[in-house]
Amino acid sequence: MKRHTIRIGDVEVGDHLPVHIVFEAGQTHTGFENARELIQAAGDAGGNAIKFQIYDTDRLISSRDLPDEYEILVNRETGEREKRVEPIYDTLKRHELSFEQWKQLKEYADTVGITFFTTICFPEEVDYLDDLGVHAFKICSGDVNHYPFLRYVARKGKPVIIDTGSSTIGEVERAVDIIRGEANDQIIINHCPSGYPAHLDSINLKAITTLRQMFPYPIAFSDHTPGWDMDIAAVALGVNMIEKTITSDRLHPDPEHIMSVEVNDAARMTGAIRDLEVALGHTRPIWTESQKEDTLLKRRSIFINKDLPSGGTIAESDIDYRRPGTGILAELANMVLGRRLKQNIPSGAMLRWQDLI
Repeated sequence: MKRHTIRIGDVEVGDHLPVHIVFEAGQTHTGFENARELIQAAGDAGGNAIKFQIYDTDRLISSRDLPDEYEILVNRETGEREKRVEPIYDTLKRHELSFEQWKQLKEYADTVGITFFTTICFPEEVDYLDDLGVHAFKICSGDVNHYPFLRYVARKGKPVIIDTGSSTIGEVERAVDIIRGEANDQIIINHCPSGYPAHLDSINLKAITTLRQMFPYPIAFSDHTPGWDMDIAAVALGVNMIEKTITSDRLHPDPEHIMSVEVNDAARMTGAIRDLEVALGHTRPIWTESQKEDTLLKRRSIFINKDLPSGGTIAESDIDYRRPGTGILAELANMVLGRRLKQNIPSGAMLRWQDLI
């Protein structure tokens, strides 16, 4: 199966390319000014993109009583957590910004040199962002079966990132078919464990391998755990894109801060991913020059263990195997035994091909 490469702005995403690192700030910004700060922090940390979430809470949520349960961090040193329950309406409403503010944030991201895109919920938001020149659209896991909306987004002809969330493989396949049915083959499938934060038994990293086997598109991983251990594991399993929430303070008493990377640590996370990419190397051993030199120092060559005259025939009792392996290697002994010498060879000398008749 030939794997696709997707272009987001000026950057290609796919196999044999650097992992595309996206910092998510949709539910971790605390307002317009903080959103600007997180854009700058994401760029400073070496991220490729910053992602937000655009929605109209009053239109999206049918009842203000629908509950939202999440955990917050109350003690950085001990890791103590506290559960909270509040209306999901309140949770979402705190992070709403106006269209004009989103426009300003997109323009600011352009000056920082980082790609700006968002999760979207309604056609009007899609149209607005398309006019702003965003390079991709994100579909949240709750909309994987919202086929009318998937078709509307796909018709824009830009990359569509699908969150899998708690979806079945069949639902993901159907969503992919819907998008492709609109002549849009620019798809990224995002393995997105549920939970804020996600529990270890729900992360299911092996699903990344399944998604890679089933779909020819780039595979992403959205990390809902503190730290970046799971991101490192996902990269090792072959994901092409990492999405990680970013915050100014993990102690902020709001959803998703607990599992986010703080701005001061974001560069360490991107650095760890880039180091891993180098360390993963190739699918077959390829040695550097220094590794080759080190290998030769550890391997053995054929040495003469007694004085031998010119014209003499080499017997097994006449040779030894010693380091380094810069002469005739031990594995070639059968090509040396029984050969005659061109000249006298003193005891302890490394045998050379030019010494043989």
